[in-house]
Amino acid sequence: MDTVTPPARAIAQPSAPNPLEPAAVPAPAAPPSIHVRVVITWLAIFPLVAIGMITSAPLTENWHPIFRAMGLTMVVVPTAVYLVLPRLFAVHGFLAARRSTRP
Repeated sequence: MDTVTPPARAIAQPSAPNPLEPAAVPAPAAPPSIHVRVVITWLAIFPLVAIGMITSAPLTENWHPIFRAMGLTMVVVPTAVYLVLPRLFAVHGFLAARRSTRP
């Protein structure tokens, strides 16, 4: 008569993370206050407007001021929103995180 041997115990090995389970993500930091956002936005807009006014002056000196403002804001606002502000907020987040981890 044949005897059936029980299966050998498997050695516990670390399992791979389950892609269906949510990963442990640290809680996001609190957004900056409205006052900090105003300062950061001003730091982005003011230099862009100043540089834009100086560089566009020779081309737009005969334009009506409304059209000058429209042309300038058509360049400054997208530049600030898509390029400058994300970088400034990232720097602020980095500095705030660094400040919060100090002993």
